[in-house]
Amino acid sequence: MAAARPPFSFETGPKTKERAPVARRFRGSETYKVDAKGRVSIPAAFRRVIEASDPDWVPGNRPNIVLVYGPERQTWLEVYTIKAIEEIDAQIEDMQRNSADRLQLEEWMHGQAQELQIDEDGRLVLPQRLRDKIGLEGEAFFISAGDYFKIWKPETYQAHYAERQRRLAEQYPDDFDPRSLLPGRPKG
Repeated sequence: MAAARPPFSFETGPKTKERAPVARRFRGSETYKVDAKGRVSIPAAFRRVIEASDPDWVPGNRPNIVLVYGPERQTWLEVYTIKAIEEIDAQIEDMQRNSADRLQLEEWMHGQAQELQIDEDGRLVLPQRLRDKIGLEGEAFFISAGDYFKIWKPETYQAHYAERQRRLAEQYPDDFDPRSLLPGRPKG
């Protein structure tokens, strides 16, 4: 006779004390409305990655993120999961103390960043000064970047994307396969 299986929950997988493993990569892009208070819904798939990558999150709690707004010339916001920012923090700690590179990374990733929580409705509240910094008004464009995602003013992103496509067209032939840029993996 087969052993009874524990009840299943879409939120946590089999009902155990540990959460089921969930992919921690962001994928895709979406545009969402930003209200007058700066609240913007985070794509549902992004919220699952944020929750899975926050070691303190349990259902019913608000998941934590780190928003990096960067230097004045940066025209987008970067949103990191707790796990991703901890990995970056560890890499910064491994650098030579007081080196120019470490000081720059500390300023960007610590000094030009803010810890925030996702509200109970799955929204992020973007402070006015950050909305002003990137010119965000009625809509926000979210685009994945692996273990973090970026928030852009849609028109700024479109201009950035068009320029990048123009440069790529000059650099690579029409039939270029971007996967060819991936490093080889050891065979084993």
